[in-house]
Amino acid sequence: MTQAAITLIAGPTASGKSRLALEMAQATGAVILNADSQQLYADLNVLSARPSVEDMAVAEHRLYGVADAADAWSVGRWTRAVLDELAQLEAAGRPALLVGGTGLYFLSLTRGLADIPEVQPEIRDQAQAAHDADGEAVFRRRLAAIDPEAEAAIAPGDRQRLVRAFSVHAQTGRPLSAFKADTRPLIAPDRWTGLVMEPERERLYANCDARVDVMIETGALDEVRALMARRLDPGLPAMKAVGVRELAAYLGGEMTRDDAITAMKQATRNYAKRQLTWFRNQTPDWARHPGCA
Repeated sequence: MTQAAITLIAGPTASGKSRLALEMAQATGAVILNADSQQLYADLNVLSARPSVEDMAVAEHRLYGVADAADAWSVGRWTRAVLDELAQLEAAGRPALLVGGTGLYFLSLTRGLADIPEVQPEIRDQAQAAHDADGEAVFRRRLAAIDPEAEAAIAPGDRQRLVRAFSVHAQTGRPLSAFKADTRPLIAPDRWTGLVMEPERERLYANCDARVDVMIETGALDEVRALMARRLDPGLPAMKAVGVRELAAYLGGEMTRDDAITAMKQATRNYAKRQLTWFRNQTPDWARHPGCA
């Protein structure tokens, strides 16, 4: 069996990851695999800046637009899906390019993902109900009593991860943090190389602003309007995509169009800054690319 090369291309939004991947795929015949949590969702074609139909015709892309907005994909679910794809490509002797801005996806592959049992829906629902009834502060104290390490690592307002940690303990009797301690890399270190797109910050921010303008011109408002009509749980990952909250505020009459666009640009720049910081801290030994957007 021919060992297929795996290249991980990470970086902030609007840094040129997709363009570079397309160029590499054309040169090598590689398949491009999505490593961005928002580009998974079919409902976020414009808002996630998913590769265009034209780009997908130039090189094979997989795991783009495969999920419904009502379906919350976890890191584990993505990891299982991408490992299946990598196994198929390895069997065919084809190289793979994993491209995206979701740091935890790359971390799960290169450092490991805990083998956590699936939580039964009724247990998850009970935890969600307790969180919503008691409020986050009380729920956090309850989680801290059984898994202080997990509670400390979860950012304020992250209902999904709080409920997840509490539910895992409720089902297994074991802290989520204990499962995470038992990890190993899912792809061997000699099978992959990593590259981080790291443009100069002012150029990156200008790209972010320009991207938002393109999104507005190409249907972002229609996407948000369609999501609002479905009345989905605002805690779902797709509903937390950058731009959804801001454009929903405009569509709901809470903000002017110009103010919503300004707020969306600021949120996009803030997101890019967080991604830059994350990759700088978590992948210091990966090669760097100045960006090509």
